Amino acid sequence: MIVEAGHYALVLAFVLALFQATVPLIGVGLRDARLMQSARSVALTQFAFVAIAYAALTYAHVTSDFSLVNVYENSHSAKPLVYKISGVWGNHEGSMLLWVLVLSICGASVALFSRIMPETLRAGALGVQGWIGAAFLLFVLATSNPFARFAQAPLEGRDLNPILQDPGLAIHPPLLYLGYVGFSVTFSFAAAALISGRIDAGWARIVRPWVLAAWTFLTLGIAMGSYWAYYTLGWGGFWFWDPVENASLMPWLAGTALLHCMSVMQKRDALKIWTIFLAILAFSLSLLGTFLVRSGVLTSVHAFANDPARGVFILVILVLFIGGALVLFALRANTLQAGGVFAPVSREGALVLNNLLLTCACATVFIGTLYPLVLEAVTGEKISVGAPYFNLTFVPLCLPLAIAMPFGQQLAWKRGSLLGAAQRLTLAIGCEFLAVVALALVKGGPVLSVMAAGLAIFLITGSFADIGARALRGGGHVFARAFGLPRSAWATAIAHAGIGVTLFGLASTGWGVEEVARMQPGQTVAVGPYEVTVASITPGKGPNYDETVAHTLVRSGGVAITEINPSQRFYPVREMHRAEAGIATLGLGQIYMSVAEVNRDGSIDARLYWKPFVILIWIGALVMAAGGLLSLSDRRIGFAFVARARRSAAPAFQQAAE
Repeated sequence: MIVEAGHYALVLAFVLALFQATVPLIGVGLRDARLMQSARSVALTQFAFVAIAYAALTYAHVTSDFSLVNVYENSHSAKPLVYKISGVWGNHEGSMLLWVLVLSICGASVALFSRIMPETLRAGALGVQGWIGAAFLLFVLATSNPFARFAQAPLEGRDLNPILQDPGLAIHPPLLYLGYVGFSVTFSFAAAALISGRIDAGWARIVRPWVLAAWTFLTLGIAMGSYWAYYTLGWGGFWFWDPVENASLMPWLAGTALLHCMSVMQKRDALKIWTIFLAILAFSLSLLGTFLVRSGVLTSVHAFANDPARGVFILVILVLFIGGALVLFALRANTLQAGGVFAPVSREGALVLNNLLLTCACATVFIGTLYPLVLEAVTGEKISVGAPYFNLTFVPLCLPLAIAMPFGQQLAWKRGSLLGAAQRLTLAIGCEFLAVVALALVKGGPVLSVMAAGLAIFLITGSFADIGARALRGGGHVFARAFGLPRSAWATAIAHAGIGVTLFGLASTGWGVEEVARMQPGQTVAVGPYEVTVASITPGKGPNYDETVAHTLVRSGGVAITEINPSQRFYPVREMHRAEAGIATLGLGQIYMSVAEVNRDGSIDARLYWKPFVILIWIGALVMAAGGLLSLSDRRIGFAFVARARRSAAPAFQQAAE
C-alpha cells in the first residue's frame, strides 16, 4: 500500500502542478489577488505530495521490495543500508524523482520566503515553476515511472552499479541537483519579470539570493563529483572533460556570470537585458545537461539512461521552455529601459569583462561537448574532442580572468583608475614575484606550473587588498574597521581567494609523479619523496563483493608514516570489477595507489602517484562555497534583505500589472 500511495501522490502532484501553472498566471492577467495568492498554498501542497512519493520509493529500497522494477534493477538485499538509501537516486527513474523533489522544494521555498515580494512577481514566478514541474512530473509518470511493478516479484535484485556504491554518491547528486534545479527559480523570476515588462534594481535584490544559493550548491556538487571521480574510478584524475562533467560546468560558468551581472544591476540598475539573458541561459544549460545524461546520445560512466524515447521527451521540454523564454525575451527586450552609464575603466566595466570571458569560456565548452554529437548525427563521422582542445581554448580565457579579478575589486563604481588599482595591488604583485622565484628555485619543473602558481598567489592576496584598503582608510582601529565591513565584501574576497586556492592546486599537478609497476609483497617503489612498500596481498570479503587487498606501507626516509589499502573488488551479482584506490593525505599532498590487475603469480599491477598540493583543488571549492554562504547571510542581499527592496519593487510591478 505504501508504494501505491507514493504513486497516487505523484499523480496528485502533477494535477496540482497544472493548477499552479495556470490559475496564478490567470490571476496576474486579471489582477485578481485571490487567484494570485493561491500559488503559495498550491506550491507547498505539491511539495508535500512529491515528498510522500519520494519517501515511498525510499521505503521500497530500504525494505528490498523487489516487486518494484526499480528496486530489482538497482538494489540487492545484501547491499549496505547507506547504499540502499543513496541507490534511490543512483538510477534514471529515482534520479528523476529526486529532480522533481528538488524542483518542488524550490517552489515551496519561493512560497515561504516571498512575503515581502510583490504579489504579481511571486505569482508569476510560481506559475512558471508550475509549468516546469508539470512537464517533469509528466515525464516521470509517462516514461520513467519509479513505481512500476512486476506481476511476480523476483527473489533477489540485480544490485547497484559498483562504481555508484560509494559514500560520495550520497552527497554529490543532491548537491548537484540543488544547483541545477535552483537555477529554475532564477529562470522563473526572469520569465515573470518579462511577462510584467518591468525589471529594475528591486527585482535584482529579490532574485540575487536565489542565484547565490543555486551557485553555491552547484559549486559544492561539482567539487564533490570531481573528488568522487578522483578516488572511485581509479584513474587518479579529478577531471577528464567528459561530456557529462562539461554539462555541469556550463551552467556553473553561466551562473557565475549571472551572479556578477546582478551586482551591476543591483548597484547601478544597468545591464538589464544581459542579466535576463543569463538567467535564461543558466537554466537552459541545466536542461541541456539533463538531456545529455538521459537521451542516449553519448556514452559515459556518468550517464543515467540510454533510451532515445526519453531523450525525445526531454528534448521537447528543452525546446518548449528555452524556445518560449527566448521568444518572450525577444518580444520584451526592446521595452527594457537602459540603466546607469559607466566608463569602460570602472567596477562595472570590469564586471562586463568578467562576463565576456566567462561566457566565451562557456561557449568553448559548449562547442567542444556538442560538436562531436552534431557531426555524427549529420555525417555519421565519429570524432573525439578531449583535453588538448579544452587546454587550447578554455585555459587561455581563464588566465586573463584570474589576472583581472583583483583589479576589478579595486576599481570604483562608475569611473575608476587602473593606475590607482595597480598601486593598491603592489603587495599582491610583490607576493606573486616572490612566489614565482621561490617555486622556480625549490620546485622547478614546468614553467607553466610555476607561472600559474604565482598567479594563484596574486589572486589570493589581491582578493583581500580591497578589504585592507578599506580598513586602513581613516587610520586607527584597523581590525575593528575590517571586521565591521559588510559581509558581502568579505564574501567576495573569500570566493575570489577560493578560486586562487583551486588554481594553485591545479598548477601543482605539473610537479606530480606517476609510476606504473608490477609489485610483489615486500617490493618497494619510490614515488616522489616517499617509498611505497607492499607488505602483503590478501583476499577479503565485503557485504556484496569479494576483494583482493594490497596492504601497503608508505615510508619517508625509511620510517613508516602511514598505511594504505588499495584493493580490486569483484561484485558477483553484477559480474563487475572495480578498483578501490588507497589514498594517504600527507600535508596538502596525497599518495595515491590503485590496483589495476591481480596476477596469477600473486603480484599486482599498480598505478602510483605523488600529488603535491592536490587537495587544494577541493579546498578552494569549499572556500568559494563559503563565500557564497557568507554573502547569503548578509541582510542587505540575503533572503532577509531590507524592506526597502519591497518598497522599491512593488510599485513598478503593480504598475505593470495594471
